[in-house]
Amino acid sequence: MKWSLIKYISFLSLILLFNLSGYSQNGYEKRVEKYQNQWANLIPTHIKFQYAGGMGLISIGTGWDYGKNNKWETDVFFGFLPKYSTKENKITFTLKQNFIPWTKPIGTKGFYIDPLACGLYINTILNGDFWISEPDKYPNDYYSFSTKMRFNVYIGQRLTYKIPHEKRFFAKSVTAFYELSTNDLYLASAFTNKYLKPKDYLRLSFGLKLQFF
Repeated sequence: MKWSLIKYISFLSLILLFNLSGYSQNGYEKRVEKYQNQWANLIPTHIKFQYAGGMGLISIGTGWDYGKNNKWETDVFFGFLPKYSTKENKITFTLKQNFIPWTKPIGTKGFYIDPLACGLYINTILNGDFWISEPDKYPNDYYSFSTKMRFNVYIGQRLTYKIPHEKRFFAKSVTAFYELSTNDLYLASAFTNKYLKPKDYLRLSFGLKLQFF
């Protein structure tokens, strides 16, 4: 009788041990999966090239699509600004937030149009000759705007071609876009100088987006 009871208790203990091990393993796997997904979210989903737009003559950047139907994008760009009237070339850095409210298909050939794309971006010149706060050598409020940082707003449109699965090599879609933008300094000038025309405070830029996944 005692021997049977001992075997019964041992059997129950083994079952309990296996169950606890299974729960522990499942919990561990879930934690690992969650950890991996968090890091995977940091991988950029696309790359962009942009001409003009107050970000440099040519800019290249990467970013992330997210939100419902990927309506939101966050991009970071580095741009090249030729010296023009200055002594040296310059590099710009831009942080950009985009919103694409809706997308419409065009026919059945894999083309889609974004009737409206809009957003905000901040950019700066990576050069010590420019400043954010007014230097002490200038009288108070001599310069009312920073020469190093600009706040920008834009609207535009996009045309996307989704590459067929059997033809994909580097990207799953290609998007061409244009943007009409302005910045804080230009807007202030437009409101205080009525003689300025839209071409004086609006900028037209063009770009290309390669979607990885």
